[in-house]
Amino acid sequence: MKKDITRCAWAGSDPLYQLYHDREWGVPVYSDRKLYEFLVLEGAQAGLAWITILRKRPAYRSAFDNFDFNRVARYGEKDVRRLLHDAGIVRNELKIRSAIRNAKEFIEVRREFGTFSRYMWGFVGGTPILNRRRTMKDLPPRTEISDAWSQDLKARGFSFVGSTIVYAHMQAVGMVNDHVVDCFRYQEIVTSYKS
Repeated sequence: MKKDITRCAWAGSDPLYQLYHDREWGVPVYSDRKLYEFLVLEGAQAGLAWITILRKRPAYRSAFDNFDFNRVARYGEKDVRRLLHDAGIVRNELKIRSAIRNAKEFIEVRREFGTFSRYMWGFVGGTPILNRRRTMKDLPPRTEISDAWSQDLKARGFSFVGSTIVYAHMQAVGMVNDHVVDCFRYQEIVTSYKS
């Protein structure tokens, strides 16, 4: 983890937050398993601080079979009860049931498009959107694209996919580069697009 450099202000001073900022946030993701992981984590985060979810991420990986959406889609009531008693995750029944339901819908999207990645990246024309945010105040909570994708996900039966959650997902998986321009990661990510 780099010290004495300029990062996006939200990364703060927490080493876990900085590590996530420096290695993951805004990097384009194409792995369906990883995309499902982020859908679950973003949904779990609703109403909570992202650092809370980052700290619980290892427990989520364990509790949800390393985000194997095929396995999670087969979870039944016994699994719901198990998850509701797992102190390592957010024990919110609606969020737990959403993760299971979304796994089923995720598989349906894969049947239609071949991969969830192909479906998802279609909302940005297959290429990350390169924003030029100067300050954290310039970061929107949602956009027209996140509105459209959120509506489509809801129509397909997904839950915990409001436009704000969807935009956070887009930022996390690199559909948009929302690092502020003076953050050291901004140019690194832009350069990675060209390689």
